[in-house]
Amino acid sequence: MQDNMYSTYSNPLTERYCSKEMSHIFSPQFKFSTWRKLWVALAEGEKELGLNITDEQLEELKSNINNINFEDAKKIEKEVRHDVMSHVKAYGMQCPKAKGIIHLGATSAYVGDNTDVIQMDTALKLIRVKLVNLINNLKNFALKNKDIATLGFTHFQAAQLTTVGKRACLWTQDLLIDLEDLNFRIEHMKLRGVKGTTGTQASFLSLFDGDHDKVKELDKKVCSKMGFGASYAVSGQTYTRKLDYQVASILCSIAQSMHKMTNDIRLLQHLKELEEPFEKSQIGSSAMAYKRNPMRSERISSLSKYVITDSLSPAFVEATQWLERSLDDSANKRLSIPQSFMAVDAILEIGINVTDGLVVYENMIKKHVNEELPFMATETILMEAVKRGGDRQELHEIIREYSMKAGYRVKHEGLDNNLLDMIIEDPSFRMSKEEILAILDPNKFTGRASEQVVDFVEEQINPALAQFEEELGKVDVDLRV
Repeated sequence: MQDNMYSTYSNPLTERYCSKEMSHIFSPQFKFSTWRKLWVALAEGEKELGLNITDEQLEELKSNINNINFEDAKKIEKEVRHDVMSHVKAYGMQCPKAKGIIHLGATSAYVGDNTDVIQMDTALKLIRVKLVNLINNLKNFALKNKDIATLGFTHFQAAQLTTVGKRACLWTQDLLIDLEDLNFRIEHMKLRGVKGTTGTQASFLSLFDGDHDKVKELDKKVCSKMGFGASYAVSGQTYTRKLDYQVASILCSIAQSMHKMTNDIRLLQHLKELEEPFEKSQIGSSAMAYKRNPMRSERISSLSKYVITDSLSPAFVEATQWLERSLDDSANKRLSIPQSFMAVDAILEIGINVTDGLVVYENMIKKHVNEELPFMATETILMEAVKRGGDRQELHEIIREYSMKAGYRVKHEGLDNNLLDMIIEDPSFRMSKEEILAILDPNKFTGRASEQVVDFVEEQINPALAQFEEELGKVDVDLRV
């Protein structure tokens, strides 16, 4: 077998879909640099609270935060079979003066778990930037198309009219709920902190000669140095794995919203009413050259299914942790958390691309509206005819019979809908052709849809986006496929 970069499996999430920014957050460089930042924060806090650690040692540690000797760490891990100790030793090789105080009093979860939280927090903030940009695209689309009357569908059967813009507000509302949950989780992220082997802080209590206040203060200092307001008040060896599930649930919820939106777009593209961007040289099918497949929306739907099912992994991990901790979480977390983030990152980037270039085919929309509007207008015609002295029950029966005939004509004979012609020709309705046709303005059948768009934008979307104005328009999407 030829041994090269193409002879082993590569992860499609990093090779095809997610952004470099998201991939970097879960890269070895980010992870192990964060470990070293945590070791520096720990040593600084311990020095500030009286332990014998010198400025020279701290400077040596700081100067090598990003200069990671990966090959040394790999060699050591093969020998010791312990990822944290291999990096403690590798860091010590670069910092001979400080090697004796690296990881002082800590357990592996100090760097492992705190880094997991920092990665998730950083990734959630990147997800938020992309989510608000997607919402902003939908806001602009909704306002632009707020007055275009279109068929509403229930059960994917023609129902009362709505507007193109109002439908986009339904998609946006789901994403606003996701944004609200995302904001809450970011605001309440906590580190594991400095808790020791089983969470009792016994090792740190020993370091500080039984001074409980200093142990508590060390925990606060490390959190502050790493940019967090607090740590979990209690823990076992690890932070509660419920946090992983809470984060995965938010990602799952975003995936649900995007799956729903893009399923709608795919249905509407089938009806030729709406179309995702289609580039000049894009090929829809290898065999059928005329096809314009909604491949970006399909990709979002595909990745969304993955995220939704992947959210079960953290749920099982949380439910099955033993006592103060068991290691059956580790391999799972290395896969489920990063890959959910990378998939949602890709989903939102593709979503930004799609919503930035959605094409609305008004003539096709009007065609479909005109095919169904005669049926929808019959109630208004009936009410107007009754006002002019007609018998409501008799007219209702006439309309029912005419509707059945028109429906048969459309479905069985493939002819146009002649319901209005029959009503116009019937003197029982006491209305002229012009008066009946005047009723058929589609915008008279959309209720408050246009006004709802404006109200929703002003009262819900704009306030939600206000604090992120500087982030809008800052996502440069470059789809690789």
